[in-house]
Amino acid sequence: MSSISVLNQAFGHPGIEPKWTSARKDAIGTAYSAASRLWFTIWRGIITELYYPTIDRPQVRDLQFLVSDGETFFHEEKRDMSSSLSCLSQTLGYQINNQSAEQGYQISKTVISDPHCASLLMHINWKSQKPLKLYVLCSPHLGGGGFRNNAYVTTLSGRKVLSANYHNTWMAIAATKGFSKASVGFVGASDGWTDLATHLDMKWQFDSAIDGNVALFAEIPLAGIEDEFVLSLSFGHSLNNACSAALQSLVAPFQQQSTRFVEQWQRATHWDQSIAAGSTDNGKLFQASCKILMAHEDKLNPGAMIASLSIPWGEAKGDDDLGGYHLVWPRDLCNSATGLLAAGNTSTAVRSLLFLAASQKDDGSFPQNFWISGEPYWSGLQLDELSFPVLLAWKLLKEGRLNNFDPFYLAASSMSFLILKGPITAQERWEEVSGFSPSTLAVNIAALICTAQIFRLQGHHKEAQFVEEYADYLRAHIEEWTVTDKGEIHPQVSRHFIRSNPCSSLENYTSPNDSNIFIANRSAEQQKVFRAKDIVDAGFLELVRYGIYPPNHPLVKDSLLVIDQVLKVETSQGPCWRRYNNDGYGQNDDGRPFIHTGVGRPWPLLVGERAHYELAAGRDITHLINTMENFSSPGGPIPEQIWDAPDIPSAHLKNGGPTGSAMPLAWAHAEYLKLLRSVRDKKVYDLIPEVADRYCNKQPNKSSIKCWRTDWQIKSIPHNKTLRIISDKAFNLHWSDDNWVSTHDSESSKILPNLFYADLLAKSSSNSLLFTFFFPDLGNWLGKDFIVHIEKE
Repeated sequence: MSSISVLNQAFGHPGIEPKWTSARKDAIGTAYSAASRLWFTIWRGIITELYYPTIDRPQVRDLQFLVSDGETFFHEEKRDMSSSLSCLSQTLGYQINNQSAEQGYQISKTVISDPHCASLLMHINWKSQKPLKLYVLCSPHLGGGGFRNNAYVTTLSGRKVLSANYHNTWMAIAATKGFSKASVGFVGASDGWTDLATHLDMKWQFDSAIDGNVALFAEIPLAGIEDEFVLSLSFGHSLNNACSAALQSLVAPFQQQSTRFVEQWQRATHWDQSIAAGSTDNGKLFQASCKILMAHEDKLNPGAMIASLSIPWGEAKGDDDLGGYHLVWPRDLCNSATGLLAAGNTSTAVRSLLFLAASQKDDGSFPQNFWISGEPYWSGLQLDELSFPVLLAWKLLKEGRLNNFDPFYLAASSMSFLILKGPITAQERWEEVSGFSPSTLAVNIAALICTAQIFRLQGHHKEAQFVEEYADYLRAHIEEWTVTDKGEIHPQVSRHFIRSNPCSSLENYTSPNDSNIFIANRSAEQQKVFRAKDIVDAGFLELVRYGIYPPNHPLVKDSLLVIDQVLKVETSQGPCWRRYNNDGYGQNDDGRPFIHTGVGRPWPLLVGERAHYELAAGRDITHLINTMENFSSPGGPIPEQIWDAPDIPSAHLKNGGPTGSAMPLAWAHAEYLKLLRSVRDKKVYDLIPEVADRYCNKQPNKSSIKCWRTDWQIKSIPHNKTLRIISDKAFNLHWSDDNWVSTHDSESSKILPNLFYADLLAKSSSNSLLFTFFFPDLGNWLGKDFIVHIEKE
């Protein structure tokens, strides 16, 4: 049985303030088996965050080896060794070679996770030209934070094992060779790194470090200048459970474990290989992207896919930043699922849709982002996140993949909420401003048309017409709400799309020519408020992606001239685009991490979005595919942002390489997979034929209705159009079109979940429509009259 001692306690409680580590991942890994509930990440040749027992719970900051001669030097892998990495048989296992030519040693590691339990396994080959000492150093962040951890040197069956816990989450580190010395300590005071940095040898041996930022440290008993061993880091719900997992992972020969690991992944590679034909790297990034997206799905909560196995600028983030990107965003999840669907993996896409259906709120909405348990993290409302699940549902339904799941309620309740709360979104896809967003309007219109198709398949023709008419209403106002005709960014283009036309309600609406926009993440001395017409992004390309605008539309083409004028950047790896001008979310110019303020950098994801447009326009996109591939790391991850300035080696920043933002970004991998599928099919994979038929093949800019809500009080309506009055409560409408000379009463109709409406025709013979409400379920009148003027020719 395992036993711990707390007699020889480390000094320096509680240790320095804990931080996470770099988000720049060279690779991410996990076993394919659902029984192996551990995920690992790699950067600069070392293990960085480990996640357990679910994919949204990081438990370890890093794990690396240190080398010393005991007298003149000590090295750590991530700072003092050159490193190379390759994939293990095209799986999410890796072979890493770290070496020092100066001191003449080499550490070759094969890294996998145990195929059947929550253990990280590393097979180590050691070679050196002279006798040296090798140590293992681990920084646990159990429970998702660095403080309040406990560390122990544990005795297990006569051998030393390193262990740590936070409440009921335990970890244990063991090796086939055992440890000749072992110690635990507080980081920055009594830990192993500080010991070697001070003494160049292991002088301290403490058996416990309680309630602080702790580190585990042990010396490997090398047999000589060449040796090999296996190291296991295992998790469990108790000390005994974690130690048992460590021993069981080590008892099986590593080659046997590795073979099982590889076989599991090989059995899972059932995607459509023909899609890789459009790549320029012989399918390398295609294979990696498929596996990386699959690895971002949780194993206890099927279908729950997080945005990234990383914490952006983690080296500057402490215990107060719980989320990172290891959360579920409905938008990112749907894009990831659709990317896998494009590659031929239907089962993951179905699981993701079912997970979202189970996570949908009673009112039809979704949290901005949430833990895989369903608990919300941020509380913002993004209307596009209502619509992406509907697009996914329609794709799966058309392919006949939903079997016994009926997407009717998911779509109906989502679109009901959208109609009751839109068209202003509290946040657009960059999660920063409220208002009218071209990209949000695009996905909302597409989802409304898809919902209409779902309704018609079940014979709900009236409901189908209702949501189509609302889609037409949005389409008819896109340019009024999101296009300036007084642009000054490009000397030849005055009329173009803007990033967003900010407003929180119709009462404070101003035209795109006159509104102002607040730009987040800018420093105190920088300008924060700009004219909205001067801030642009390429979100309007989503209007082309889904079929709302044709690619050759003059407004689209002119807007791209503006985009390329201010957002396009040439890097050493190819062209890339920033999100929007004056963006502050990104690495600072001097290489410092983003902490509340920074400089927005180019996003490889946007290369994929531009490539989809260029394909739709009939142009060759080989160079853009190649650029996305160039931006990926040797292990496959594509970063959220890339560095577009001169190299800063001290900050690990290289032109065309990743910044400290999220890496991998699952959304970028999905965009790449969809792009290859689009190339093979010779049409944009996300294009919805029913949307394109309605808006590109027919008259696209007409609507028979104008919508009115108590929080969306339009002032006038053209004659002969229908005023559609909408509420989330049943109502009786008392109204007049002749200034109350005669009155009429109309009972509202329930058309969607929680959505009631009544229509009034704006007759050309009338000057206005006047009305008030009685709510029968509440038994009261609203107590106020409303007027909508009728516009004459």
